[in-house]
Amino acid sequence: MTLAPLTRHAHDEEYEDLLSLWGDLESGLSILLARPLHVHDFSTKVRQFDRWLQDLVARDVDASLYLMFQLASTSTVGYSASHALVCGTLCHIMAREFSLPEHERNALVRAALTMNIGMTLLQDELAVQREPLNSTQQKAVAEHPRVGQALLEERDITDDLWLDLVSQHHGNVPLSTPLAQLKAEDRLTRILGTIDRYAAMISPRKSRVGRSATDSVRALVGQEIDQRDEVSLMLVRTVGLCPPGTFVRLDNGETAIVLRRGDKPNLPLVASVLDAHGAHCSEPQMHTTALGKPRIQSALARTAVSVNMNHRTMVRLGLYAAQRAATLVTQGGAV
Repeated sequence: MTLAPLTRHAHDEEYEDLLSLWGDLESGLSILLARPLHVHDFSTKVRQFDRWLQDLVARDVDASLYLMFQLASTSTVGYSASHALVCGTLCHIMAREFSLPEHERNALVRAALTMNIGMTLLQDELAVQREPLNSTQQKAVAEHPRVGQALLEERDITDDLWLDLVSQHHGNVPLSTPLAQLKAEDRLTRILGTIDRYAAMISPRKSRVGRSATDSVRALVGQEIDQRDEVSLMLVRTVGLCPPGTFVRLDNGETAIVLRRGDKPNLPLVASVLDAHGAHCSEPQMHTTALGKPRIQSALARTAVSVNMNHRTMVRLGLYAAQRAATLVTQGGAV
């Protein structure tokens, strides 16, 4: 489908603001995590960032996911802050899907934002380090949950559930017990740990390239998702096997970026950005994979795609094309 030229509507400015606001949130979070001892009223600041995140996601979940997955692979403010924001956003979405009580949701998201505060600068260094960790670094990594908890207590964080999640976010909670039957800290630890590992896998570092989102899910749970793994199942159902902001290879040879989720996890709305020969498309070609051809052949890691994206344009195209696609699906047409 080749779209007609876009006319400027009121929501265009809103989406330009959305992109800028996500960038501002990431930058502000970077400062907060890097210099927690210099932040006045730290607890209030974290809650303000949490509210900011909630407001942005509420505007458009698909646009938020698009920007989050792009941030995970291209962030310029440092790995630690971008990882924290991706984890916080996904935990917020998961909390809603699992219908968590408000106090559990708050502890989960705020722990996701601050769980690595005990090693922020080291985490940024390790993201660009090619050599294996030395003994000093290994010790710091092993101790960072405890250090992070102590630092948060020093900054007047008094929510015991939030603190417990930070101190045990690398703990393993067996899948044998359903989430609903676990005590709160174990239930949230399982959710946070899954999101943490997933976000880390899709993010590239100097020592390794990031995996595709699909490969990351499979690495978490194996080639076949264990039906007891409620978190990974919900993650796939909610964000998709190929979430907005990730790249895919189509069966016509083109390379496309996912713009919006579909009704099924493996049938999103995509836009081709490279043709079958690897040349840049003069303009994005939209495809609703739920309608048939072309289909997604495989997911791609960001490092496998050499193309600069205009995110404002892609987010706007995604919204416009989703509206068109919904009409065509209803009418039984083809794109």
